[in-house]
Amino acid sequence: MGLKIISIVFIVFVSSCGINIKHETKANIIIINVDDLGWKDVGFMGSEYYETPNIDKLSTSGMIFTNGYAASANCAPSRACLMTGKWTPRHGIYTVGSSERGDSKRRKLVPTVNAKTLAKHHETMARTLRSNGYKTCHAGKWHLGDNPLEYGFDVNIGGSHIGHPKSYYPPYENIEIDEGGYLTDLIMEKTIGFIDTVSSPFFLYYAPYAVHTPITPVERLMEKYNQKAGANGQDNAEYATMIENLDSNIGLLISKLQEKGIMDNTLIVFTSDNGGLYGITKQKPLRAGKGSYYEGGIREPFFFVLKDRIKANSISKIPITNLDIFPTVLGYAGVDNADLKLDGENLSSVLEGKVEELTRPLFWHFPIYLQAYHPADNENRDSLFRTRPGSVIRYGDWKLHYYFENDNVELYNLAQDIGERKNLALKESEKKDEMLKYLKDWWKETSAPIPTKLNPEFEN
Repeated sequence: MGLKIISIVFIVFVSSCGINIKHETKANIIIINVDDLGWKDVGFMGSEYYETPNIDKLSTSGMIFTNGYAASANCAPSRACLMTGKWTPRHGIYTVGSSERGDSKRRKLVPTVNAKTLAKHHETMARTLRSNGYKTCHAGKWHLGDNPLEYGFDVNIGGSHIGHPKSYYPPYENIEIDEGGYLTDLIMEKTIGFIDTVSSPFFLYYAPYAVHTPITPVERLMEKYNQKAGANGQDNAEYATMIENLDSNIGLLISKLQEKGIMDNTLIVFTSDNGGLYGITKQKPLRAGKGSYYEGGIREPFFFVLKDRIKANSISKIPITNLDIFPTVLGYAGVDNADLKLDGENLSSVLEGKVEELTRPLFWHFPIYLQAYHPADNENRDSLFRTRPGSVIRYGDWKLHYYFENDNVELYNLAQDIGERKNLALKESEKKDEMLKYLKDWWKETSAPIPTKLNPEFEN
């Protein structure tokens, strides 16, 4: 059985006249990739504290995926996966900065060296769309190189190698953009300016710095959340104001599309780059948060919208990943991607109700260390690290974690244990061996680096 194992079940249908309708006009493309927004940090995924009416309303216009994932648990690698459509071993970005994070005395292995910049030989979504007639705009956080214009974008609004602002209020200090109020508001103001001047078709990658730290409250909203009771581990009023303000800005974007009469011909993808930051927000019943490969670190709010093509008010339990965005976007743009050898799948058959199942293994690879933020309050495997070197595979309802330091294995049935509390590796030994076989074959296919060198500074 090959690594890219896909089982597709088709729903057979016949149109009234048997004609395959071709859509001649290319859809505009907007990807909304929020920074550090957790799986349940929005109303449509069940938050009772954060208020996101505009995002919630938009989600009802398309298909929500309750098992949507980022291909990595933190910022830069997740964004590299989205932009290239490639698993992490293919571009070599595994974390932000050095892979030697945390106390060296606690790191048993020498981690794989991390690529800090996306190599320019990688074909990006922006470059592909631009070469096929799209005007391309990046707005907000880029984080993959010094300038998104070098990766296929025609317009850059505030993007650089910087991962977060020093302040959301001017002076922003490290964000190259004309100052003008709260940063999230300013970037949307300039984004709407792009929409006002561009003719179709266009590709907008809207990647706000919010809601990444520093947690910087929107003062006009503070009284409301200070008086509001928290729920399910969500009670940070300052963070809540950032979420609501972001939601208001997304509402402005949607209003502009409607005003220009282009909403109906615009594919919108909404997601986040990784899980919410544990200690600021929680995603109960998911375990842990950003930087961890438990569900709280990689499962994201995720939906697609395109009028008359994607079924409205629909929900799918099919596991997907942000690797699927690139081929799906190209499908709706009418662009052949056969030569790109993308690792994700075109989801259009799922989105349009032609397919009811899509079963294939999903992988995560992190041959690095990532220190814990709050050793006294976390849901990680141990209190020192959010991530120790290892790999993860999800296949169907099963999810396996493999750790390189000691060859330890954790196996969970997510259908019965979404919180990953009951390790079934000993009880379900056949399933464990099956999952390990898929994982090891994938290592070979992708030439995934496996750290084996012992750290001489390690103290057992």
